[in-house]
Amino acid sequence: MAKKKEQVKEKPLSAELRIKEAARKVFTQKGYAAARTRDIAEEAGMNLALLNYYYRSKEKLFELVMLESIKEFFLGLTGILNNPDTGLGEKLELLADSYISMLIREPNFPLFMLSELQANPDKLIELTGTKDFMNKSVFFQQMAAHLKKNKMNFSPMHVVMNMIGLTVFPFIGKPMIKLMSGMKDKEFLQLMEERRKLIPVWMKTMFKIN
Repeated sequence: MAKKKEQVKEKPLSAELRIKEAARKVFTQKGYAAARTRDIAEEAGMNLALLNYYYRSKEKLFELVMLESIKEFFLGLTGILNNPDTGLGEKLELLADSYISMLIREPNFPLFMLSELQANPDKLIELTGTKDFMNKSVFFQQMAAHLKKNKMNFSPMHVVMNMIGLTVFPFIGKPMIKLMSGMKDKEFLQLMEERRKLIPVWMKTMFKIN
């Protein structure tokens, strides 16, 4: 006689984790300004008083959610930038893909970063553990060697800044871009999917990378 399969019950999420996941969803859907703590409480399936017990303000909850996203993102970047087995071209493709995916998933990320970098850059660098992160990376060393070989006498930081500008600015300027072009959200996302493929092409051409 066949034994019945045991049903494995999933452990319920802790209240704090439920709040964070709900906050991430609400902030992503509505943006920071339009999101209310009541919306987050409803999404988490709890009353507002319980949410306020764990997190006293929307600001603190937003900061926590964004900082977690930043840490996860930089952890992923570290794996790409410090892989000695991939060349510059592949790294650029992986970086563009990683940036675009994260920005689609976390549309509040760029404005939060700008705000924190203006207000307290030292704190942000300390929390994310990114001091001298870029200068010491395999990517930076590979790029410096490539530029020297091709007699391109400028800092590899120009490559880094160009990559960030090409990926991040469209998301910062999304409201303006949509108004100027008449795009809807779906069309904007399609445009970003195109950039996912185009950015590495532009970067390789710009810096003569095969």
